[in-house]
Amino acid sequence: MASSTLICDTEQWKDLKAHVDDIKMTHLRELMGDAERCKSMMVEFDGMLLDYSRQLATLETIDKLFKLAEAACLKEKINKMFNGERINSTENRCVLHVALRAPRDADIKCDGKNVVPDVWQVLDKIKEFSERVRSGSWVGATGKALKDVISIGIGGSFLGPLFVHTALQTEPEAIECARGRQLRFLANVDPVDVARNITGMNPETTLVVVVSKTFTTAETMLNARTLREWISSALGPKAVAKHMIAVSTNLPLVEKFGIDPNNAFAFWDWVGGRYSVCSAVGVLPLSLQYGFSVVEKY
Repeated sequence: MASSTLICDTEQWKDLKAHVDDIKMTHLRELMGDAERCKSMMVEFDGMLLDYSRQLATLETIDKLFKLAEAACLKEKINKMFNGERINSTENRCVLHVALRAPRDADIKCDGKNVVPDVWQVLDKIKEFSERVRSGSWVGATGKALKDVISIGIGGSFLGPLFVHTALQTEPEAIECARGRQLRFLANVDPVDVARNITGMNPETTLVVVVSKTFTTAETMLNARTLREWISSALGPKAVAKHMIAVSTNLPLVEKFGIDPNNAFAFWDWVGGRYSVCSAVGVLPLSLQYGFSVVEKY
């Protein structure tokens, strides 16, 4: 397909659209009565069952969807992504969130450099830090263990980690590992929401994670300054270094804010916000709550 061609102008799209108009007249009950169809629309892989038989679709629909994928050069684009080509054309960036979940010995390149060692350097740092906090060897300014975490971020720096946190709250091992701990997420700049987040929290036992790649995101930094004041007024300005950490790449601004750059955890331009949950954006606050081993399994 020529790059200037919109997918909706292809014959495959028009064919699928006409098919959809026809199938809308079919009731799902009728399709569910076809045992062979239902069986063919279930796929099992690695202990996971994908059942899409309860969609208003037939094998013909699936065939047309595959043809549309071919017209869109989907496989070629997937390969380009894994090969580190700059498929994010609007920002001229690689799109390599797959590298965040890669094993240590994988080789995934961006601009000719294997990024996997960098990923594991950050993951190892998160593991070491979260274990220190959870074990009580890293304590707050008054010597008390840090049992509660507030993660400040917005958009992709908050939605994905919150989603995983919600899911892990019903997982038996995660429940046990999180016993006696709290994890809260602050994205809204509404003072009421800020007040709700710190209600019942003790500055002495709270660790704040500020998530901002540039450390300039307006909403995030406003909330970060608010919680910095909350900590400073209770424990003194020097306490900030023991009670606030960062997920950022802008170390000069992190230090200027009052956070020790050694307590900043990196991520990269090739991590898009909506895909960042497996970077330090999600792994750090979730590891503090549930332990690194639980998050590594996820």
